[in-house]
Amino acid sequence: MRPVAEQELFLPSTPGKFKDKSHSMHRQFHRCFASTSTLFLWALFLVALTAAYLSFQSFVDSGSKYFSTAWGGIHWEKQVRDSAQIHRQNGFSVLVTGAAGFVGSHVSLALKKRGDGVVGLDNFNNYYDPSLKKARKHLLNSHNVFIVEGDVNDARLLAKLFEIVAFTHVMHLAAQAGVRYAMENPHSYVHSNIAGLVTLLEACKTADPQPAIVWASSSSVYGLNEKVPFSESDRTDQPASLYAATKKAGEEITHTYNHIYGLSITGLRFFTVYGPWGRPDMAYFSFTRNILLGKPITIYRGKNRVDLARDFTYIDDIVKGCVASLDTAKKSTGSGGKKRAPAQYRIFNLGNTSPITVPMMVGILEKHLKVKAKKNVIEMPGNGDVPFTHANISSARRELGYKPTTDLQTGLRKFVKWYQSYYGYNHGKSVK
Repeated sequence: MRPVAEQELFLPSTPGKFKDKSHSMHRQFHRCFASTSTLFLWALFLVALTAAYLSFQSFVDSGSKYFSTAWGGIHWEKQVRDSAQIHRQNGFSVLVTGAAGFVGSHVSLALKKRGDGVVGLDNFNNYYDPSLKKARKHLLNSHNVFIVEGDVNDARLLAKLFEIVAFTHVMHLAAQAGVRYAMENPHSYVHSNIAGLVTLLEACKTADPQPAIVWASSSSVYGLNEKVPFSESDRTDQPASLYAATKKAGEEITHTYNHIYGLSITGLRFFTVYGPWGRPDMAYFSFTRNILLGKPITIYRGKNRVDLARDFTYIDDIVKGCVASLDTAKKSTGSGGKKRAPAQYRIFNLGNTSPITVPMMVGILEKHLKVKAKKNVIEMPGNGDVPFTHANISSARRELGYKPTTDLQTGLRKFVKWYQSYYGYNHGKSVK
């Protein structure tokens, strides 16, 4: 016999009915299972809600950049049109890519000052301090040059710009610069210097009218050549760096578009451009910074302890060569993407024709900074640099009237004056 209390557990709740134990257990199991399912569904809902929140937060974080670089709209189009307005007789309307860059900002300013219409395009990447690019943008804005924030690979943006403005010329200076950085981020060079160039040429070939194009190649295309000075007819099939290879590829690509589509194209091989508002990754710029900070500088030396030499070319001379290239460029001969007649195709060296060794350049900086450099001289590593550059500019002198007038002593004095003013140095100490 079960105890009374235990028996009562199995008594029917209604007189005359017997309470089935197995049925009761089944119902309890069902309730438990239903409760567990509900909890599981709620857990799934919370997980989904959390994921949605995190996705939204990520969108907001990255979206700030997206919205800051957004383009389009009535106000934006008016800014583009106003900036492209020509204010001189027979003036140009020029699209300048890389307008917030070193050379691009100087060329944009020079064109605007003489009355040409200028619209800039720049993606403000962080290869070097973007604040310097923003400062250049502010300078151009003060002279009524509008810079569109966007990438040269954005075909829709380029199509929109050509829809708004019938550009007579394109000055293509946007590029991934630097020889050594190519070993760290090779894909950025292909993206900017090859894919970006093709995207721009595609936009130009279909534009009506087709613009004449002037673009920046590089003295790096001469690569391992030992014959000096470098002439445009010299071989350029021995690049020493990926950067040089992409610039050489650019020359072949532009020739193709000239041949097939009738685009008027001029390529400019720049030789070690320096000056105010320059690039912080360049030796003269980083040397200046480190000398003022009391930090050692690294000076590379070639084989057999030979000093490296560069054909340093002051920015104002480069600008004159760029503007002269625009002025002498003939019209493209295509229409609707079809070539009507042979079009102009040119390549010029823009240099100073007076190579200076790197130790001599450092000596000039020491003189202007009134500070002695702490030097660490080492053998040049295999990072893509070449031992010397030297430009033959006879072709540019003959065809463009190009004549550099600024020697390294004068140019570096102007650079140091700008550097100390921009960064707020007073007697070698930053006041910022």
